[in-house]
Amino acid sequence: MGDLESRISTSFRAHGLMAMLGAELLHVAEGEVHVALAPRPELCPHGQIHAGALTSILDAACSYAAMTVAPPGVDVLTVEFKLKFMRPAARADRFLAVGKVTQQVGTTLTMCEGEIVGEQGSRQEAIAVMQATVSNVRG
Repeated sequence: MGDLESRISTSFRAHGLMAMLGAELLHVAEGEVHVALAPRPELCPHGQIHAGALTSILDAACSYAAMTVAPPGVDVLTVEFKLKFMRPAARADRFLAVGKVTQQVGTTLTMCEGEIVGEQGSRQEAIAVMQATVSNVRG
């Protein structure tokens, strides 16, 4: 495991909300992170996964993507995001959140975009898209 992947993985494992949701870190590369979530009954109160659960994994994917381009020893914090659901998240074996860095603004802000894809068998369906602004913070 490389230094970048180790840094992101260590932070992800310490992220209590991701653990509570049962989210899994799948992919780490410079400027891109994938987080997966399998639906469970307690996350699906009305037959589809709760929007808050999907928003949380997509925010995490974007934030960790921003962390991949942040200097070592710097943490990140989302300062703004816009999320658009394109369809209900009713049936999927898992939901994949993909966060990608689109632009670094100065030394503090990173712009990201993300997407939630519902996967069922070989079928993939876009569920939501996000635009996020993430700030570097000294810990």
